[in-house]
Amino acid sequence: MSSDPSSGGGPTPPTPDSPLPTPAVRHLTATGFLVWEERVLLHWHRRNQLWLPMGGHIEANEDPIEAVVREVLEESGVEAEVLAAAPPLPFANIPQRPPPATILLAPVKSCGLARRLGWEGPVEHIDLVYYTRPRAGLAGLRTDDPTMRWLDAAELTASRPVAPMADVAPVAPPDDVRVLALDALRVAQGQAAGG
Repeated sequence: MSSDPSSGGGPTPPTPDSPLPTPAVRHLTATGFLVWEERVLLHWHRRNQLWLPMGGHIEANEDPIEAVVREVLEESGVEAEVLAAAPPLPFANIPQRPPPATILLAPVKSCGLARRLGWEGPVEHIDLVYYTRPRAGLAGLRTDDPTMRWLDAAELTASRPVAPMADVAPVAPPDDVRVLALDALRVAQGQAAGG
């Protein structure tokens, strides 16, 4: 762990490359924006009080694609596949996995894994963001979670607040979620059109 000498040995201040001071716990996570019929599924994250796509920690011996497909299934009930953000490079001697649409350095208010490990300091998720679509329709979609919402491009563009539950005031999706959801819709539409 590094520290900033000018601060008397305390945490290193945040930088544009890392929004959290160090020492901080960093976890690898995978996020999947699930796109279906020109809508994106978001769910209300009760602990952090914001709209998010499906996602979570990458587990031991799991690659990011396996993680995002598992997370989408666990959280939505839908078996998904990843929409490739770029075509594979021209070699076949070693397997390739689709790259993420982007990688976020996300400061996290509350991380269950960090708490279970006894960490009370800053937490940052190195989040590999993927766009996904159902493999075979919406069979298995969880209908028992009232906090999941399908949003279309018009709702996302307007940044309209959405009520997660009857007793919670409406909240607009965060800018990063809104912009990525719109991009997921664009990519899915392009792939559906053969582009």
